[in-house]
Amino acid sequence: MYGTDGGFAARMRSVFAAPPAPLWPGGFAVMAGILAVAVPVQAGLAEKGQVLAGTGVLLVLLGAHMRFVLGMLARRDGRWWLVGVQAWLTYVPLPFFGAAWTPVCGLLSGALLMVAYRIRSVVLVGLAMACGPVLLWAPRDMLSYSGWVLAAPLLGLVEYALVSLAARAHWLAGARNEVIRRAVALERRRFTRDLHDLVGHRLTVLVLKAQLIQRQVQEGDEKARLEVGETLELLRALASDVRAVAHGGQRSSLEAELGSARALLESAGVRCQVRVSCRDLPAEVGEALTHALREGVTNILRHATARRCVIQLFERDRLVRLSIRNDGARPPRRTGDAGHGLKNLTERVALLGGWLEAKAFHGGEFAFTVYLPRANSDIISRH
Repeated sequence: MYGTDGGFAARMRSVFAAPPAPLWPGGFAVMAGILAVAVPVQAGLAEKGQVLAGTGVLLVLLGAHMRFVLGMLARRDGRWWLVGVQAWLTYVPLPFFGAAWTPVCGLLSGALLMVAYRIRSVVLVGLAMACGPVLLWAPRDMLSYSGWVLAAPLLGLVEYALVSLAARAHWLAGARNEVIRRAVALERRRFTRDLHDLVGHRLTVLVLKAQLIQRQVQEGDEKARLEVGETLELLRALASDVRAVAHGGQRSSLEAELGSARALLESAGVRCQVRVSCRDLPAEVGEALTHALREGVTNILRHATARRCVIQLFERDRLVRLSIRNDGARPPRRTGDAGHGLKNLTERVALLGGWLEAKAFHGGEFAFTVYLPRANSDIISRH
């Protein structure tokens, strides 16, 4: 169901969501500059009867200019030699084509401005502005009209501005898509974490309840009906948790979870003591501690043969501590295997400036403690 079709759909979404390459708008800007130059150059060459030779040189010059500009848009360096070719094709033909060739100085001015911006050179900016006016010192028979000589820097500035706007628009589109991608990744991570912390805990309890019911039915215990009712309540809570995770609006009650943890452990044959000495915790602290409590209880049920458990919640020096200590701890199957639950919990607690501690003692006892500063959480709540 989510195999090849889903992969194809994801690829198509990525294609249409990707920002347009700057080659398209930048290419249009280059074409506009080329047309603004080619039309008057061709008209001047036609008046002098040099259309064939002039068109050939002009095509080579325009090709070098377009290749350089598109390479700059694609952020491919190492094409500075194209600017040298363009400069050579701009000034060397002037004695042969005369004033008809002066408009191409505008293209050289634009190319030099792009290079000046890339390498941050004030000298190149000055050269770009002088591309046309330098011809004012040429012999009179080569320059019959000075309008294009003075307009060349303006044409270069216009081309540079259009190409720069195209490149910046592409960069902004890429930055926007990166922000969207990160937001989607964070939401996916939140959903996965909440799904494990909430639904995983409920499923573990349901499995234990089902095993207990099976044993009681086999033994003819009258408590089986009560266990079935509790199992139905767990199923309703599981459905509610799934809806809360999907909408991102779940807010857990620490007080209710403490009572639920005690009842669950005692139903599994674990004598549980709960000691609470602090109340009115910030919402973020309460929710993080609720997840920590669920993770601790789930680990006791799954990874220990506990007979006794002590849960303590207290505050000292603006530091809230939740401690879960039990006996019957079994050694981990793999060294350093923390599991997804502890990793998710570590992320939650770290966001509030807290940390976790897990210690194993002689005799099979294990202590799991969560530390959360109240002050940082108050600041987060206000913001």
